[in-house]
Amino acid sequence: MSGMLYVVGTPIGNLSDFSPRAIETLKSVDFIAAEDTRVTIKLLNTFEIHTPMVSYHKFSTMDRCEEICDRMAAGESCAIVSDAGMPCISDPGERLVQHCAERGITVCAVPGPTALTTALALSGLPTGRFTFEGFLSVNKPGRMEHLQSLLRETRTMVFYEAPHKLPNTLRDLYKTFGNRRISLVRELTKVHEEVIRTTLEEACRLYADGNLKGEFVLVLEGAPPEKRSEETLEGAVDLARSRMAEGLSAAAAAKEAAQVTGFKKGEIYRQIIQEKGVLS
Repeated sequence: MSGMLYVVGTPIGNLSDFSPRAIETLKSVDFIAAEDTRVTIKLLNTFEIHTPMVSYHKFSTMDRCEEICDRMAAGESCAIVSDAGMPCISDPGERLVQHCAERGITVCAVPGPTALTTALALSGLPTGRFTFEGFLSVNKPGRMEHLQSLLRETRTMVFYEAPHKLPNTLRDLYKTFGNRRISLVRELTKVHEEVIRTTLEEACRLYADGNLKGEFVLVLEGAPPEKRSEETLEGAVDLARSRMAEGLSAAAAAKEAAQVTGFKKGEIYRQIIQEKGVLS
């Protein structure tokens, strides 16, 4: 290994999730860029990894970024790790990867656990399309501007949140989005892992006092698809009739019309049945 940056995923809780490849990479590189060396040293000691570290975090200057890249450009290999999970996702490592790309330094991923997709898989909410929103700003105007921009977002939304900010975040989510479904996923892969599938109204009622502890991933239901303002139910039914005239069954025609207009398939199908007496 030489002249490369390795983006190495580390456990988000359970140390058994640390892959053999990740361990070998951390042992083999010339140095490790760690978000918090005090956290990472515990992991290195557990797996008897003695590679030297440098700190690289959100307060690191561009000079530190240049210094790390200079070492790689001179032939050294570096692994970047965060305190937990996959680095460079809502993480200062993103800047280092960008700088490597600008300087032509090869970047290689050594995938590992990530709270984002793990929580999404456990949430019970739609996962086909989603948007990752990271941590909300602690600045109130910026926070509300962020949430308002998502008001019509139809995809499932994923947020990270710290326990001491959870009550305010739940209230702000409820104020912005109303009573949508939400899954509160905490302490992933740890002894007290928990998935709370509830609504924003209920979550505010139960957890506004800050009694829940641990690191959180919040998975929030998206907005229902908007019906096109220029469309009417009668127009949707007419579209279904035209597709039936081309040979589609009533059910298939209603489904296609629903996809085009935003009306529910059942609404269109019932109109067809009532008006034409078609059975399908």
